Amino acid sequence: MIISDNGIAITQIVCQKIFDPFFTTKPVVSGTGLGLSISYQVIVEKHQGKLNCTSTPKQGT
Repeated sequence: MIISDNGIAITQIVCQKIFDPFFTTKPVVSGTGLGLSISYQVIVEKHQGKLNCTSTPKQGT
């Protein structure tokens, strides 16, 4: 399955951290993270699948 968006994309620094537990681009008091670390655990660690982030400026993520 491929999920994409039509936004302006995200930086490589954010893309590298997006699956880290508790990572968020918001201020600390605004949330606990994107929840993608749980997705990563289920898809990659439990089911031996693949989950990655590819982002191209002005084309999307």
